[in-house]
Amino acid sequence: MYLRLNESAELRIVLSTVFHFQDWLVDYSKRTEVALERLLDSADTTPERLHQAMRYAAQGGGKRIRPLLVYAAGQLGESSEQKTDMLDAAAVAVECIHAYSLVHDDMPCMDDDDLRRGRPTVHKAFDEATALLVGDALQTRAFEVLANSPGDANARLQMIACLAAASGSRGMAGGQAIDLESVGKKLDLAGLQQMHAMKTGALLSCAVELGGIAAKLNADQLKQLNQYSNALGLAFQIVDDVLDATADSQTLGKTAGKDAAANKPTYVTLMGLDYAQQQAKELQEIAMRSLDGFGNQAQALKDLALLVVNRAK
Repeated sequence: MYLRLNESAELRIVLSTVFHFQDWLVDYSKRTEVALERLLDSADTTPERLHQAMRYAAQGGGKRIRPLLVYAAGQLGESSEQKTDMLDAAAVAVECIHAYSLVHDDMPCMDDDDLRRGRPTVHKAFDEATALLVGDALQTRAFEVLANSPGDANARLQMIACLAAASGSRGMAGGQAIDLESVGKKLDLAGLQQMHAMKTGALLSCAVELGGIAAKLNADQLKQLNQYSNALGLAFQIVDDVLDATADSQTLGKTAGKDAAANKPTYVTLMGLDYAQQQAKELQEIAMRSLDGFGNQAQALKDLALLVVNRAK
């Protein structure tokens, strides 16, 4: 009888430590929305139309993958109130950069899209000039949020440098330039990977690194995170290419089939659908294996890798 009670107690201990990803996902998605609400200027700030449009862009839903990566990586270190505030700032900053990139990407001079996250794009809901200013203002707000975040000044500088590099000409903006230049041209696999590593992967990698910086991880640990995020970033874009070719606009919340219509090179057009899907799965495995040294603390990052590769939109 005593043995059974002891086994039962041990079982309760094991069960209490089981990680429930769906609960985590709900909690940290809510935390992202609360942080955005708190750290963005209110809609009645002058000029009101600009700030309303900024909130329309940044608070318009979406998967919030980048903020979730910030929070998941931030859990690898010890907990502290200061780290909590830094993670909120980093999550908002990276989402502001992502939102600005979508606003500009949807404009007529870029992809000319009318639909984003199931509703009119910013230049359609407002106007083109406002959309341009929204992107500019969200970008600068991202760095303002990081600069004003609490905590160690050196960590803030690291975060600012990371986000600037990831979103600039050697990162996201450069990847978009290559994307525009490649329309109607034939890229080889190496060229396609470089474009996506810059356009999509750089900001995803930065999100993970921002969490690692807040968690005060050492150089070796940050290197492991970099291996994870590099694989995840490429897998994310491959899945995007697959969904663009196979899903409908209602499911995606944006116009499906745009890449093919614009004669853009993708993993699907270059290597075929089966190869693209297999490659995404292999990259998912690489990402998850790179986290083995972190133990159970990295479970959220591992589950996010599964979410990215197996998502339907």
